[in-house]
Amino acid sequence: MADNVLQNLTASNLFDLRGVVAVVTGGATGIGLMISTTLMANGATVYAIGPKQEELDDVAKLWNDGAAKNPNMGQLYGFAGDIRLKSEAKRLADEIGKKERHITLLFNNAGIMQGTATRPKSGATAADFVSAYFDAVSEDDFDNSLRTNTFGPYWLTFAFLPLLEKWKSPQNLLSKKFVPQVIMTISNVGWTKDVALAINSFPYHFSKAALGKATASLAHELLPLGIRVNGIAPGPFQTAMNSPGTVNELGIPIGPPASSWEGFNIPCGVSSAPNRDIGTVVLMLVANWFMSGETVLVDGGTLLKHASSW
Repeated sequence: MADNVLQNLTASNLFDLRGVVAVVTGGATGIGLMISTTLMANGATVYAIGPKQEELDDVAKLWNDGAAKNPNMGQLYGFAGDIRLKSEAKRLADEIGKKERHITLLFNNAGIMQGTATRPKSGATAADFVSAYFDAVSEDDFDNSLRTNTFGPYWLTFAFLPLLEKWKSPQNLLSKKFVPQVIMTISNVGWTKDVALAINSFPYHFSKAALGKATASLAHELLPLGIRVNGIAPGPFQTAMNSPGTVNELGIPIGPPASSWEGFNIPCGVSSAPNRDIGTVVLMLVANWFMSGETVLVDGGTLLKHASSW
């Protein structure tokens, strides 16, 4: 009996995702690509949603060619769509529903950063703050940030609920191993009091704080359906969004972080293996049955040094 228990606790068994179906918004770039490739490396079928079909197809081919060398790995497919829109959330769910009877996981990961400002220096006047945070930030910066980072995850969560619920069918034997789940990519800036961690972007800061609250609220609301909602709060990982030109097409850092990171206090230093550091958290959340309404902070200890409400 002990040998069976031990076998069930091996990583190769716990994280065997063959048969799992996942949807990852923003799944072809940055942290979303780290999520997508971790899932497919362990056998899952992954649908990455992004704005441009041609770019999605190029990324899918790159990774599917790599996965073809191992029959236990999954596949990556791209679906173009605008996740800001309610109508697009419904369309995407309908289109993926034509290809899959159910899905296991929805990763609301897509995000943008707009409205960054230059923080006034010591001794600045009120006029300097107005220039930095009022004049230089547009209404569109807030509108696009909230629609993408906060409202989009709301529309997508409810649009995909029927497919997540179908995962629980008694005929689906894998439902006894993995439970349906929505996972939000939030950010440690959702809990910080220091907007410098958001590269001085109040639109990004506010939108991620709202998504952090929504994660717990949606988890509570969906309890009757048995569909869990959790979050990942990454810190300053090097991606094309926050450090342009410092990562290659595989998402691997190839240079020092962008100068906009100057002044960050990261006790563990910038992650040298972001795919691993994000991927291990992803696998834990997917395999775990006993977490809901929680957010996992993975930020190299940053909030230990910066003022926060974590």
